[in-house]
Amino acid sequence: MSNTAVHPALADSGPRGGANLVAAGAFLAILLIGFVYVGVSLIRDLEVAPPSGWLPYALLGLALLIALGFEFVNGFHDTANAVATVIYTHSLKPNQAVVWSGAWNFLGVLFSTGAVAFGIVSLLPVELILKVGSDAGFAMVFALLIAAIIWNLGTWWFGLPSSSSHTLIGSIIGVGLMNQLMASSTSGTSGVDWSQALGIGKSLLFSPIIGFVAAALLFLAMKVLIKRPELYREPHGQTPPPLWIRALLILTCTGVSFAHGSNDGQKGMGLIMLILIGTVPTAYALNRAVEPSQMQAYATNAQGAIGALDAHKNGAPAFTGDPRAAVTAFVGSRTLQPDTVPALQNLIGLTAKDVASYGKLAHVPPAQVGNVRNDMYLASEAIRLIQKLGQPALSADETKSLTAFKGSLDNATKFIPTWVKVAVAIALGLGTMVGWKRIVVTVGEKIGKTHLTYAQGASAELVAMTTIGAADMFGLPVSTTHVLSSGVAGTMAANQSGLQLSTVRNLAMAWILTLPASIALAGALFWLLRHIF
Repeated sequence: MSNTAVHPALADSGPRGGANLVAAGAFLAILLIGFVYVGVSLIRDLEVAPPSGWLPYALLGLALLIALGFEFVNGFHDTANAVATVIYTHSLKPNQAVVWSGAWNFLGVLFSTGAVAFGIVSLLPVELILKVGSDAGFAMVFALLIAAIIWNLGTWWFGLPSSSSHTLIGSIIGVGLMNQLMASSTSGTSGVDWSQALGIGKSLLFSPIIGFVAAALLFLAMKVLIKRPELYREPHGQTPPPLWIRALLILTCTGVSFAHGSNDGQKGMGLIMLILIGTVPTAYALNRAVEPSQMQAYATNAQGAIGALDAHKNGAPAFTGDPRAAVTAFVGSRTLQPDTVPALQNLIGLTAKDVASYGKLAHVPPAQVGNVRNDMYLASEAIRLIQKLGQPALSADETKSLTAFKGSLDNATKFIPTWVKVAVAIALGLGTMVGWKRIVVTVGEKIGKTHLTYAQGASAELVAMTTIGAADMFGLPVSTTHVLSSGVAGTMAANQSGLQLSTVRNLAMAWILTLPASIALAGALFWLLRHIF
């Protein structure tokens, strides 16, 4: 295909007719309501627990702008993959497709669980999370976001479907490595949680392979089971496909958009929560919405956790002094020491005492909010690592008790306000509607040597929708870009249509270079910002 000629599917993307104007008006009204809701919610939260001075407000505004900018770039970089098939099969006009996809991205973000958000955050060095309001914490957040935005914009400019997930993971690794390199060997500073990074890395590595193989097999199965020749022909002119095919393609576009919003939107949410905790901890370090009944359950679960650990002290005496250093050392080194279990018991007891004395998290004095939150977060991470490492070996009942208490801890510290979801949803949805064309052209025209058929588009998107949705259930980040573009390539290979090797080579290079490039960018930015701050 010519690189200069405009494809017929893209030739007429402007709104037309009264129905489109009504739809555009309704969308703008919803957008305005969303902006107002976000602004009012943020103001109310800050009025309940206002920070002192003007600096937290300035840092909060700047950090939120950059974080939402990352989600905006993510939208027009990644979500374009979801609309490529419906545009190139003439199932929807471009303006209809991007608005539809943007709306379902919006809903996907709103209904997301938050598991992916905190899975990403847990990759970061624990002492940076505990001190997210310090100069090092701000350097971490800004380095992560700016590095991811720079790489995403660069690959978007060249029309390469690079992965925002891949970029963010690389940025986190870069910050962790630089944090470790800048610290002295005796500081106890931690770097990257390589076991956690390996698990996430596997999901990013295998998802494009799954996309390629599964889409190819699904396409071949369709050819055997569905004897409808029109499914396997390229679209005729600008004529829409038969209604049932069109419905299938729109359904898969909807599913990919919703799954993308649910999975990718969470990455920005986790970072925004770090920003809120760092800049205005009095309002966001603890979940003020936790009910008194949940606080009573917290105390009960804390006693259960202390009892579960009691059998694994190995004769160590009760811990005296401040347990935070010992527990932090365990979380940083991931190596159990003789004093780790008694120190963790002590720390759990301190958090239970705090909760009992205040009654409600909303009643914690502003000066103590950060300390209470850090104790809870530290205890949760220690329990997570004990369960993950299998040291000490726990019985089923002991595991149940620790899991119940960890749930109480996470309910108090790992939460996402609704307005944060709405803000991310708006940024992701708007990004979808602004910069979709470059990536759409690559997916629709430059992967295979022949035009995308209805069956190929449906196969690639069904696989992408299922893969991303499953990953979201398990709290794993995957790349919409990798899954869908490799799915299109898989259907082209299965159909013996041929692949444009130059595009495949560029996609592979972007996939290979994303990790080292984002590691280097984020590490350099973290070093620079640490010196500036």
